[in-house]
Amino acid sequence: MKRIAMALLLLVAGDLCVRGDSPAPGQPKPPGAHRTYTTDFPAAEALLSEGGNWVCGKTVGIDWADVGTTRGHAFGLESGVDGYDDSTALVAGPWGADQWAEATVYTSNPNEKLSQEVELRLRSSLSAHVASGYEINFRCLKTKDAYCEIVRWNGPLNKFTYLVHRQGAQFGVSDGDVVKASAVGNVITVYINGEMVAQTSDGTYPEGSPGIGFYLQPVRGTNRDYGFTRFTASDQP
Repeated sequence: MKRIAMALLLLVAGDLCVRGDSPAPGQPKPPGAHRTYTTDFPAAEALLSEGGNWVCGKTVGIDWADVGTTRGHAFGLESGVDGYDDSTALVAGPWGADQWAEATVYTSNPNEKLSQEVELRLRSSLSAHVASGYEINFRCLKTKDAYCEIVRWNGPLNKFTYLVHRQGAQFGVSDGDVVKASAVGNVITVYINGEMVAQTSDGTYPEGSPGIGFYLQPVRGTNRDYGFTRFTASDQP
């Protein structure tokens, strides 16, 4: 792939890496340039940053929770008792409108009594008391109560719209599953292990950043039982 004004960040820890082909955060993206960002979360960080390449929900949005990492594992910091303050992290910097995100799921203790969701974000943005864009979530469970959803975040905390809800074992995820979502034009498409499981059309947000998120209810202290071990986002078709 050819990219204009390419900047490269490579952090190696064993076989783990962070790689971003893009302008530096805060810099404009030249017309026609494409961007890809990939990470295996190589460092333990109280707040996911990877050298300023991420912005987190509470740190920037105030009303939402942050994302943290251990080596090789990103997880949410939501308390599990404060409602819909999902843990959220977006990749900083400029992104093209057509974009996709993909992640590998980690889950070690599926529990039917908990809502443990891993989330991909597309065309999303964060500012003080405002979080907008599209959330694509998957329950970490493989029973009839599992689900996948496409949700539009409308700005303020607890203001969101369900665009798609699919329920059943085939819509949940287990350890090692790969989830992917794309936004091309007004069409949002969702995949589990390469198989399309949901699709909808919504033109509310034509641009923004990809990212990740996690939701936990109703028991605090189980955040590290699930998360992502690898993440890639791109605005290259």
